Amino acid sequence: MKNLLKRGLGLLITLGFLAWILSSGVRWHDSLTSLLGLNPLALALAILAFASTYLLRAGRVYDEFRATPGVRFASILRLTLVHNAMINILPFRSGEAAFPVLLARWFNVPSTRAVVALLWLRIQDAFVVLALAAFVWPGLHPALRVLWIGGVVVAAWLIPAWAARHPEIETQSGRFAASVHKIREALAESTQNNGRGWLWTLANWSLKLLAEAWLLAALLSISLSSGLAGALGVELASILPIQGVAGFGTYEAGGAALLRTHGITFQQGLNAALALHLFVIACSLIAGGLAAALLPGTPSTADNNTPST
Repeated sequence: MKNLLKRGLGLLITLGFLAWILSSGVRWHDSLTSLLGLNPLALALAILAFASTYLLRAGRVYDEFRATPGVRFASILRLTLVHNAMINILPFRSGEAAFPVLLARWFNVPSTRAVVALLWLRIQDAFVVLALAAFVWPGLHPALRVLWIGGVVVAAWLIPAWAARHPEIETQSGRFAASVHKIREALAESTQNNGRGWLWTLANWSLKLLAEAWLLAALLSISLSSGLAGALGVELASILPIQGVAGFGTYEAGGAALLRTHGITFQQGLNAALALHLFVIACSLIAGGLAAALLPGTPSTADNNTPST
């Protein structure tokens, strides 16, 4: 019953967002037509860029779990692409659950370790996007940009520093302290290759935002810097906790809001952001489907017989 209520609420939110999009003058056919009407070379470059971001994200996860018995890059790529597809089609970002579930099922990664790894992955994503946003946020004083980026860097340093402390847990500390210690240990494992993790994440998001900016610039005939503002808008909106199926509504509104600061009307911004959204969803679903069909998931028999650590 609880799951049915959640799905029903997700459907209602989605319908509400779709009704708002339609009432704002957005035409799905026009958005799709404008996307398909792009220069084939521009579209091909965008697809290639997105495929490269999938490889970078898989590389980030593989780098963290490569010492785990049975882990191969191909299986991590499959996990990453299936996870990405689930995020794009399920409401409330419930598709995130695929990441820890598949890590536990395929590689016997403990649940706490898998969930904390996902949490650290998303924290890194948020910090990198926030830091990049400081460079293109309209009308921001240079001093505030420096303070913004500095605050993000300090926060990003404090989390792994806290995890690395590993204070001893006394027997009388209680269950809560023991749980915190367990989470700290899992986070310390996720952050042990902290420098490489940040490089993977920065490369992934830099390429992804550039690809999205490229598409928005082509759709609206604007500069790449203006398109970058829209790309950051859609990505910042996509981390909101309240969303419908596939993020429809919030995604488009975020992109249109920042595009408006560059002289693009809200309706034009919504149409372009919707076209970009359809492109992103199509890429993720096609990649996820191909990965599920063609790439190996579970480790080989020999790997399964290897004792886990």
